[in-house]
Amino acid sequence: MKTRPTGNCCNADWMGSLAPKLTTMPLKHLAVPGSHDSFSFWVDEKAPVGPDQKAVVKHLAAVFRLLAKKVMKKWSMTQNLTFKEQLEGGIRYFDLRVSSKPGEPGHEIYFIHGLFGHKVRDGLNDINNFLNAHRREVVFLDFNHHYAMNEEHHRYLIHMLQDVFGSKLCKMCVVEEISLSYLWEQRYQVLVFYHHPSAARCPLMWPGHKIPAPWANTTDTTKLIQFLETTLEERAKYGAFHVSQAILTPQVQTIVQGLVRGLRNYLVERNLPTIMTWVESQKPGVDGVNIITSDFVELVDFASTVIKLNNLLLDDKAIR
Repeated sequence: MKTRPTGNCCNADWMGSLAPKLTTMPLKHLAVPGSHDSFSFWVDEKAPVGPDQKAVVKHLAAVFRLLAKKVMKKWSMTQNLTFKEQLEGGIRYFDLRVSSKPGEPGHEIYFIHGLFGHKVRDGLNDINNFLNAHRREVVFLDFNHHYAMNEEHHRYLIHMLQDVFGSKLCKMCVVEEISLSYLWEQRYQVLVFYHHPSAARCPLMWPGHKIPAPWANTTDTTKLIQFLETTLEERAKYGAFHVSQAILTPQVQTIVQGLVRGLRNYLVERNLPTIMTWVESQKPGVDGVNIITSDFVELVDFASTVIKLNNLLLDDKAIR
């Protein structure tokens, strides 16, 4: 499977280019492309194994060192494109997992997925620079996993988010009231979801239950699609945004069988056509898809496929 060109900027302003009928609809009814483990385009093989890993993985990494980390890298990286490239390609939802480095002085926070990634502040600055140049684009930042973080770390990260994005941060309100037109009027461009009680008193941090992202945890595409369909049928009762994780998750046996090939070559590429067929068959709307995430978003025209689903909402009959 060939990778699509990474310099594709045709979707850099897709939200701002939607028909007026769509921009006044609740954002929870629109189709929005997202990336899974969005930050994992770079991981540090020289840093210690992350605290999100089990003790046995840390032990193997200590014994086999760089060799073990090279294997981990093949299975930890779920994206190739940087934040800037993902944004230019149309990605608007980012799945973010963060951690401190145990033993490191201070309160610095890093992205993490098995191995440590870039500093969170660097990634946030990249996103903010894009938003400064594209004033009608809106992003969802979903901080759903926090590791090795105490209250001081959380305060540091929450302050960082406010410092970087400032008045772009959307205050928490009723999900049904959030439309692109509303966000533009208020000059909001960033919705931050923070899955930790430390943010409970900050009105700029939305609680995690406002953006459920059910996880199939399977390597089987049939089971994945059944799971996605079932969770979509249940989404209306939550009164929230909704993430359909159109991803397969490697099990221990999967990693052993495809040890040196890695996630992309062994699991993603051969199953992506089936997953994309499901994506292409979806409709946004009241009971339809909202945010859809994928691994390696550049392998197919994922973002454009999701964005085009919104055209179905221009026909009243397509709104469920």
